[in-house]
Amino acid sequence: MDGLTTALAAILPSIGVGLIFWFAIRALVNADRTERQALARMDAEERLAAQREAASTNEESKRDRLTSE
Repeated sequence: MDGLTTALAAILPSIGVGLIFWFAIRALVNADRTERQALARMDAEERLAAQREAASTNEESKRDRLTSE
């Protein structure tokens, strides 16, 4: 049993460090994914607002041309 205890004592620290590393990398990847989703959502909202503004500006210029003629 002494050999098994020695083997476990030798391998457990490596397993522990590996698990800590895995959890840290997993947290980083999840944070990056969440940030990319938030940025994509913000970009889509900005594009939509710009399209709406362009459409309203286009309608105003059409009205101005019609009233000036």
